[in-house]
Amino acid sequence: MPLALLALAIGAFGIGTTEFVIMGLLPEVASDFGVSIPMAGLLVTGYALGVVIGAPLMTVLGTKVPRKRMLMLLMGLFIAGNLLSAVAPAFSVMLIGRVVASLAHGAFFGIGSVVAAELVAPHKKAGAIAMMFTGLTVANVIGVPLGTLVGQTVGWRVTFAVVTVLGFIGLAGIAKLVPDLPRPQGVHLRHELAAFKNAQVLLAMAMTVLGFGGVFAAITYIAPMMTHVTGFADGSVTWLLVLFGLGMVGGNLLGGRFADRALMPMLYVSLGALAVVLALFTFTAHNKIAAAVTIALIGALGFATVPPLQKRVLDQAHGAPTLASAVNIGAFNLGNALSAWLGGLVIAAGFGYTAPNWVGAALAAAALILAVLSAALERRDGARTTVAASGTPAGQRTPVHH
Repeated sequence: MPLALLALAIGAFGIGTTEFVIMGLLPEVASDFGVSIPMAGLLVTGYALGVVIGAPLMTVLGTKVPRKRMLMLLMGLFIAGNLLSAVAPAFSVMLIGRVVASLAHGAFFGIGSVVAAELVAPHKKAGAIAMMFTGLTVANVIGVPLGTLVGQTVGWRVTFAVVTVLGFIGLAGIAKLVPDLPRPQGVHLRHELAAFKNAQVLLAMAMTVLGFGGVFAAITYIAPMMTHVTGFADGSVTWLLVLFGLGMVGGNLLGGRFADRALMPMLYVSLGALAVVLALFTFTAHNKIAAAVTIALIGALGFATVPPLQKRVLDQAHGAPTLASAVNIGAFNLGNALSAWLGGLVIAAGFGYTAPNWVGAALAAAALILAVLSAALERRDGARTTVAASGTPAGQRTPVHH
C-alpha cells in the first residue's frame, strides 16, 4: 500500500476524533451550557447534517481544483471549525463550529476514497479505501477515548483544542505525502451528476443511510445509557468507547478484505447481524459484561459495511465517481443525523435510554431489505443484457417451459 494512504489516514484520524468524541462528552457539554441531553444531541445531528450538505457542495466547488489542493483546503476548514468549538461562549456558537468542521468531512472522505482507489491495482481498491478509513476507526480506539478522558478531567474545551492540533498534523501529512494526481480528462460536473440517474447508486446510498444510521441510533446516547441503565461509572465510558473503536477497526479491515471477494454477501451478513445485535442491546444493556461485548460487536458489524458500500458506489458510478463518493459519505452522516434525532425523540417520549437500540435495529433491517432488492435488480438487468446480447429481439419474451 502506498505511503500516501498513511497521509489520508492521518486526516481521517482527526476527522474521526472530532465526529465521535462528542458522544462521550454530551453530559459535560450539556451541563456546561445548561441544556438537556437531547438538546446536546443536536451537536451530533448538526455535524451530521453539515456533512450531508457539505459533501456535494465542497465537491462541486472543488471540481476545478486539483485533488491534493482540495484535500488541504478541506483540512483548513476542519481546523477552523474545531477551533471555534473550543472557544465557543454559547451552545449556539459551538453548534456553528461543529457545522463548519463538518463541511470538510464528506468531501474529504469522498475525494480521499477516489484518490486511494487510484493509487492501487483494481483488485485492491476496497482494501485501499479501507486503509484510509482505518484512520477513522483508529480514532475510536485512541483519539475518542483519550479525548473523552481529557474532556472529563480537564474540560471538553481542551479536547477540541487538541483536535485542532490534529487537524494541523493531518494538513502537513497531506502536503508532504499525497502526490499531485492529474485530474481525469473530459469529466465535468454533468458527468458526475449523471451517476445519480443510476438506481443502483441510489440504492447503495439508501443502504448507507439506514445501515450506518442503525449504529448511531445506539452509540449517540451511549454515555447516558451506560451510566443510567448499565450502572457504569462516568469514567468507564472512555473504555467502552475503546471497545467500540476496536470493533470498528476489525470490522473495517474485514469489510475491505471480503468486499474485494464477495461484496453483496458481505453486506447481507453484516447488515443482518447488525440488526440482530442492536435489538439484543436493549436487553444486554442491563449487564455490564454483555453490554461491553455488544458495543464491540456494533462497532465491528457497523464498519464492516463501510468499504463494501463505498466500493459499490464507486463501481456503479464508474467514469465519474468523485461526487457520488462524496455524497455517499454524506449518506452515512444523513443516517447519523436521522438516527440521533429519532433516538432523542424516543428518549424524550419517556421510553428510556435503551429505546434508541430498537430504532437502530429497525434501520439496519431496512438496509438489509434494500441490499436484497439491489441484488435482485442487478440479476434482472444482467439477464436482460444477456438476452439482448444473444440476439433476442427487443420486447420479445423468452418462452417459459413448465
